[in-house]
Order: sequence, then C-alpha cells, then structure tokens
Amino acid sequence: MDHGTAKLMPDVDRDHAWLLTLDGSPQSYVDLDDPTHLEFEYARRVAHFLDTTAPAGTPLSVLHLGGGALTLPRYLAATRPGSAQHVVDADAALLDLVTEVLPLPSGSGIDVRAADARAALESAEPGSRDVVIGDVYGGTRVPAHLTTLPYAHAAARALREDGLYLLNIADAAPFGFLGSQLATLAAVFPELCLVAEPSVLRGRRYGNIVVAGSRRPLPCDEVARRSASDVFPARVVRGAGLDRFVQGRSPVADGDAVPSPEPPEGAFTIG
Repeated sequence: MDHGTAKLMPDVDRDHAWLLTLDGSPQSYVDLDDPTHLEFEYARRVAHFLDTTAPAGTPLSVLHLGGGALTLPRYLAATRPGSAQHVVDADAALLDLVTEVLPLPSGSGIDVRAADARAALESAEPGSRDVVIGDVYGGTRVPAHLTTLPYAHAAARALREDGLYLLNIADAAPFGFLGSQLATLAAVFPELCLVAEPSVLRGRRYGNIVVAGSRRPLPCDEVARRSASDVFPARVVRGAGLDRFVQGRSPVADGDAVPSPEPPEGAFTIG
C-alpha cells in the first residue's frame, strides 16, 4: 500500500465478511451480504447519527474523508438508497485493493477517488453536503493538517446550513488531543457532542471517540438511547460536560498542529 501494509482477512464466522488491517491494526470490517452489519463499535455510533440526522430512507449527500473498506458508504447505500456519496482517501493502492476484492454493488451511488482529504474538502462546492465524515488515519494517527481551525472551517463551508460533521478520533487521559479538537470545532460549530465508552471517558483506557458538530441542534437524546443499548454501551457527553475535556485549550492553528497521539502498544494490533 502507499501508506503501510494492508491485509484483507475473511471472517470464519460470517460468509463474505472481511476484516481490513493496516500495519496490523484493525481498520475496517465489511459484510458483503449484510452491509448494515457494523462490527466496530465506533462505526455503530457514527451510524446512530446518520440514522437520526434525517427521516429514515431519505437520501443524503455525503463526503467521506478516509475510505478504508468503505464500510459506512456501503451502510448508507443500503439504508438510504439514492444517496450521493463521495469517498476520498490518500492511499490509491488501498482503494484499488478494496474495490477489487470487495467490489461495490452496482448502482451504489458511491464515487471513490484518491486524494488528500483536506485538499478535497477545501475544493468541495460550498453548501453541497448534508454530512461530512472525518475518519482519516495515517497508520494509527490522524494527520496533523486535518486537526486545525482552517480544516474545520473548510468542513463547515462544505456543509449545508443544517449539515452534520462527524469525526472519529482516538485518545486517552488526560485527553489533550480530544480537548484541542473540541476547542477547534467549537469555534466553528455551535452545537457539539461526543460519544464514547464510559471506560474511555473515565480515563481507564485508550479508545475511539466520535464527535459530532452542527449549526443546528443535534439528535443527542436519540443517539444516547441507541448508544446505551449497544453491545458495548456508550455515553453521550454534551454542553457543560464537554468543558472538562477542553480545559481552556484554544483552537489549533496550522503552525501548531500535531498528529493524534500514538496508541499504547497493543491497543489495536492483532496477529
């Protein structure tokens, strides 16, 4: 691959289901027979927002930053047929592997291209997207240039006035990276919330955190209800509950940007 070693491994328990790893870290999971099956908990939390951002079945215009195995685009194509989806990933070789081994269904409405996420976002037509999803990892870290205030402004500019921005990151106590991202997004989106497992929020372990931002009220109550009933329950944090993570941090300027922290050894790696 252009940015690491990718492997596609079949799931012995589910026919036509595959796990994508990058440098040994689980990256995506796809069930070709049932694209609504989301194996990874963070993907389910993203899906809770996607399911509640508009009436069921309503097509959406979505820009996915980061492709992986195209799990969420396949999910939306199944749950919201007719959606116009554009997927951008910097790793052209990875996209070629995924689309060859795990081909997209005919008429999916999913367009895939190799490009830098920020460049694609900055060139997007203003007000053209219902949803922008940021799920970009260079190996196991979010690249620095995708963590800044200009990047957040570009995401907001690409969205319609009532659009939704979703970000998948990973962090651990003392939550320096999460706090900086919340401060950055709060400068652009008046409505924010996050979803994560309680053990992550309490600082007991490193893990995924899904952040949602919008100019309109977010469906936090419904997302909280759905997240609480997941196999691994998660909690929604909003309003004043976000303050402890921000802790006076300022939005990130391009000149101050750093990648997300390295995960602890063994946090995600599999054999």
